[in-house]
Amino acid sequence: MNISLYDVSVWVFPILIAVTFHEAAHAFVAYRLGDNTAFQLGRVSFNPFRHIDPFGTVILPAMLVFAHSPFLFGYAKPVPVNYRNLNNPRLDMVWVALAGPVTNILLGLIAALAIHALSLAPAGSARWIAENIWNAIRFNAVLAVFNMMPIPPLDGGRVAVGLLPRPLASALARLEPFGMLILIALLILLPLAGSRFGLNLDVISAILRTLTGYVIQAVLFLTGNA
Repeated sequence: MNISLYDVSVWVFPILIAVTFHEAAHAFVAYRLGDNTAFQLGRVSFNPFRHIDPFGTVILPAMLVFAHSPFLFGYAKPVPVNYRNLNNPRLDMVWVALAGPVTNILLGLIAALAIHALSLAPAGSARWIAENIWNAIRFNAVLAVFNMMPIPPLDGGRVAVGLLPRPLASALARLEPFGMLILIALLILLPLAGSRFGLNLDVISAILRTLTGYVIQAVLFLTGNA
């Protein structure tokens, strides 16, 4: 796969903005709800270098692109939250977790609204700006949907732990140390194993792609672009 500097340039800003705002939103909501752990570490910030994880944000997505993975994903440095410091630990954990995906949806809406202003862009840069906008819509939708998978330490897992009855929540929370291994198995290893035997086991990626498509359609509809 040949990836040009132009290809990189139309993805780098959407990815950096989406990841940075996602993590900063977690940190800000946690701070507002009583925990200043992330605030003291400087994570309530729009500086992307405070949030980027070299492997999860750069190397892993690049590896998936070159490996022709059916679904692209990655992660930033997790925002540290001491849930015992929150005003209402179980419920506030849900709000902290939702802050990231909700922020990505809002960023997608803002990007979609910017489509209406493309006619004002200089002719020489209109295509580049348009591709940044569309990639921002796509990546923010992917980030929101992917993070809402009900597997800790993803945001959806944290939401489920906060809302499920305590016995089920405790059982789910115990999966957190193995969360990334489970994701890699479901999204990469299982489809690869299935392909060896002529089976399509790319079920999770297919579900995520479908849900991401629905989110993009909703964002375009709400902003008058559909």
